[in-house]
Amino acid sequence: MRAIAYVLGAVLIAVATFYFLTPADHLPSFMPGAEASARIHVKHGVVAAIAGAALFAIGWFTGRRA
Repeated sequence: MRAIAYVLGAVLIAVATFYFLTPADHLPSFMPGAEASARIHVKHGVVAAIAGAALFAIGWFTGRRA
């Protein structure tokens, strides 16, 4: 459980970074927000970063109990 939480957290942090650094018209079509505009999707990035941090916290708390 701990390793899965850490891996998923790292993936979500990477996705958040990708959202912050990539304009919407350069996003892959399978990612939400891929449209023909040049704006950055801040909300998508913030949600991904929060979810990644939450998964890191879950991994840390499950590791403390064991």
